[in-house]
Amino acid sequence: MQKTPRLFISYSHDDQAHKDWGLTLATRLVANGVDVLLDQWDMRLGPDLPRFMETGLTDADRVLAVCSANYVEKANRGQGGVGYEKMILAGRLMQDITTDRIVTVIRNNTSSVALPMFLFSRLYIDFRAEQVFEVRYAELLRDIHGQSVAPRPSLGPNPFVRTVPEIEPRLSFAPERYVSPPISGTVTFDYSNNNGCFAVGAGDMLFETKWSRKGSTSIHAYTGAPSIRTIALADGIAEIALIADASIYDTSSRSRSPHLSEIVVWQNTAGYYLATKIDKLQSRDHGAPSDEVTFSYMIAPYKEANFISDREIGKSASELQVTQANNK
Repeated sequence: MQKTPRLFISYSHDDQAHKDWGLTLATRLVANGVDVLLDQWDMRLGPDLPRFMETGLTDADRVLAVCSANYVEKANRGQGGVGYEKMILAGRLMQDITTDRIVTVIRNNTSSVALPMFLFSRLYIDFRAEQVFEVRYAELLRDIHGQSVAPRPSLGPNPFVRTVPEIEPRLSFAPERYVSPPISGTVTFDYSNNNGCFAVGAGDMLFETKWSRKGSTSIHAYTGAPSIRTIALADGIAEIALIADASIYDTSSRSRSPHLSEIVVWQNTAGYYLATKIDKLQSRDHGAPSDEVTFSYMIAPYKEANFISDREIGKSASELQVTQANNK
């Protein structure tokens, strides 16, 4: 039986978007049979950070170095956690310069020098263009599982002997494409695929949203997935950050039909609330090349029903009521 590859992801915390990208990549790798070590999952408050790095880098079969511009600078200067990980990895390279243990990928990096000096001679996978993400992801996954990036063709049959040709297995990414694990973000997907389902969040904060075609300016949303308890429209609210109490909206129907710019509030079976705002819609019935919805979303933490952003916290209740009334 083939051993499950264990992968440590080494990256710099450039900003929240970069951390979310790493979390999404790790989530898809786990779904495709890779045992990922990621600080966002495996670090807890209190444990020694250098020990986590040392143990992870030692126990992992491979190390994925996400070489953003910030990562390269920190590695070259020996700064922070990246500098510490670089010291450990450079020591391994000194022991065996031919090792393929380190996998390098490029993202958020427009520099002509895309790799840190200690990895300068390594081949890399270029994730800088989002439109080729799926192609690059297939290359990465094949490499981690020990498959050739460009598989050698199978030996053909003897043309003089009747045989059944061998069929090349195909990788399946369908379910994993429709997942966004961060607690907030923006999603665009073709709702005619994956049975109209797109999952946001993870664990107890998982919401398996379900959608179907209605028109070019509205869409159907449903509670049909196992993780969803109720659904409602946030009437009169223009922004997710203005929802003060998500529990007050009507949840008597199992489906809702929001229009553009309207907000749907979902509650999952664990008691968390999710708000989704319809930002963009297109429909094949109205001449578009595909059925596509774009929605921004936020999951309220701690099972709260309050989505008010930090910039709204200082306002009085009366000021919030005026703001909400003006947005109706």
